[in-house]
Amino acid sequence: MPWFGLDIGGTLTKLVYFEPTDHGEYMDTQEELLRGKTIRHYLVHNKAYGETGIRDEHLQLDEVIMNGRIGTLHFIRFPTDRMIPFIQLVKSKGFAQMSSTVCATGGGAIKYAREAELELAMQLHKADELESLISGIEFIAENYPDECYYYDNPLDDEKCRQVIWRWSSARCSSTDEQYQREGRNESGLQYPYVVCNIGSGVSVLVVRGHNEFERVSGSSIGGGFFQGLCSLLCNSQSFEDSIELATRGDNRNVDKLVGDIYGCGYESIGLPSDTVAASFGKISSPQDRENVRVEDLARSALVTTANNIGSIALNVAKQHGVERIVFVGNFLRVNPIAARHLANAMNFWSKGSKKALFLKHEGYFGAVGCLDKLVDVTEMRRLLRAKGVNISLDEMSP
Repeated sequence: MPWFGLDIGGTLTKLVYFEPTDHGEYMDTQEELLRGKTIRHYLVHNKAYGETGIRDEHLQLDEVIMNGRIGTLHFIRFPTDRMIPFIQLVKSKGFAQMSSTVCATGGGAIKYAREAELELAMQLHKADELESLISGIEFIAENYPDECYYYDNPLDDEKCRQVIWRWSSARCSSTDEQYQREGRNESGLQYPYVVCNIGSGVSVLVVRGHNEFERVSGSSIGGGFFQGLCSLLCNSQSFEDSIELATRGDNRNVDKLVGDIYGCGYESIGLPSDTVAASFGKISSPQDRENVRVEDLARSALVTTANNIGSIALNVAKQHGVERIVFVGNFLRVNPIAARHLANAMNFWSKGSKKALFLKHEGYFGAVGCLDKLVDVTEMRRLLRAKGVNISLDEMSP
């Protein structure tokens, strides 16, 4: 039974651990039970590991069915620059003995493959990054009906709220009672949908069915662009620092708005007075920059990034005739202000006809997709061995 899925990103590594809870129904060996108990005692009884590892307890999912087993999904993250100490920890705890393989994705799945395979005496199966992303999104969405949400009144600090979106029926959670009275049993996902994956850059995919997707667009203006600007303009030392600055800033002190140009909105073509006409347009001269705060610069960088991404995602949705647009990626991690600006951008660009949808297990979908993939890989190897065939995981890769 595979236990772990791993997404080794450029900045953050995400680990998903499946803990079976139905031991009474299966003939686990005494050795398997002992190893499982060792893993559970360390991973589940702690919320932090060393100085940097964190288990996101609030994301834990119970009663999940995987490979015919019922169990709990645990979500753990740590900085990728701690990957070598992580490998040593896995070795010292004996976790690698649970399986001969681990499925991993992300750039680190290549960068750290040799070290992991030599130290742990196991194979690291490299899974396609986008395939793992989509697989993880669909697995979580099918197992957790409250996964998807949107923002109502996204830029109003007093009225802004998250509303659960029932992906299976394309409706908000406020109508649950009505649907329960009708006795409707809802499950699964509605196709097609657009996924906008925001990391250092941006990839936009159209998903038309299970295992049926393509990357159709993208942009270099993503999280890397935002952090690069904040590093240069605000002397920000980290992504978290940049988000904190942007939260306290006001982009209207930096961006030139439609109202600044016309004295009012340009309503005949649908441009309200508070629409950004020129990002950073108010600070073109040294005099203009004298009283600008770094917080305002960070907010402008955030709004510029969000507006650009929202525009690209909507254009893809229109071009391909898709209604649902889902935003994911590490740019949105611990970054509700960016999600709210994306929601506002989507409302603006679509004239209120489409909502930006977000997912609660943000950042972990690649790791979940790897765990799901490893179930398939392990089953295939079992069948081949039963027939007397033994091949490496690399030979099984597409």
